[in-house]
Amino acid sequence: MNSITVSQKMSYNNIRLIQGVLRMIYKELGRTGEKIPALGLGTWGIGGFETPDYSKDEEMVELLKTAIKMGYTHIDTAEYYGGGHTEELIGRAIKEFKREDLFIVSKVWPTHLRRDDLLRSLENTLKRLDTDYVDLYLIHWPNPEVPLEETLSAMAEGVRQGLIRYIGVSNFDRRLLEEAINKSEEPIVCDQVKYNIEDREPEKDGLLEFCQKNGITLVAYSPLRRTLLSEKVKTALENVAKNHNATVFQIMLAWLLAKPGVVAIPKAGRVEHLRENLEATKINLTEEEVKLLDSLA
Repeated sequence: MNSITVSQKMSYNNIRLIQGVLRMIYKELGRTGEKIPALGLGTWGIGGFETPDYSKDEEMVELLKTAIKMGYTHIDTAEYYGGGHTEELIGRAIKEFKREDLFIVSKVWPTHLRRDDLLRSLENTLKRLDTDYVDLYLIHWPNPEVPLEETLSAMAEGVRQGLIRYIGVSNFDRRLLEEAINKSEEPIVCDQVKYNIEDREPEKDGLLEFCQKNGITLVAYSPLRRTLLSEKVKTALENVAKNHNATVFQIMLAWLLAKPGVVAIPKAGRVEHLRENLEATKINLTEEEVKLLDSLA
């Protein structure tokens, strides 16, 4: 398999100029100097959840292609999604695009964090994606039964082999993130966690502040809560949305994207949702609106 070349990195940077027309915004990944789309595409449920679902393969491949053409070049997946089938669908979808124009993230499941298991999982992920490398590889969930040093050492080996560009973690609280940073041979560039207008754990345990102070990108998964919003939060969102002729979901995304060092990876199963989410990048919340939404915690 080929390692990542300087020309590939330059080509990826060039695509940002083209996609600026589509209103995509970019933020630096950790302290790498490389900027990535601040609005990524989550793929949980595309091609199945815990097990493969082949019933909508053609539809899902076309949806992924459409998303990329719209500017969603930051694609997040995992070996667990659809029992690996999600990665296969992404692999099919990206064939007509230049690989260096995409930023693909995948995650290794917690039962595969031993050295040999992780390297085998990485190899299988690359085969399913039909690519020579992933741009970012994450520990999906921590596993206290496997030494963190062993897992991080295996990930560093993947970097040395040119199979991984950057490494990070997911679902790590502040304490565990600090431990990972101290034990990793390679820089930890991000922590992917659940974070939205209702779920504020990254704020409560100091994770968000720690990431912002230490140059770690916080990637917000499940950034939208389409159900079960409290009346207080729903009312506040609706009031702010009126000011911008927007939906409450667009305000949820705009609130997250207004935060330094935070990017979001909402899932969208329909083109209209892709468009709605992308339009959220145009919204500039006022300082008062941000303070109002912040106060809902």
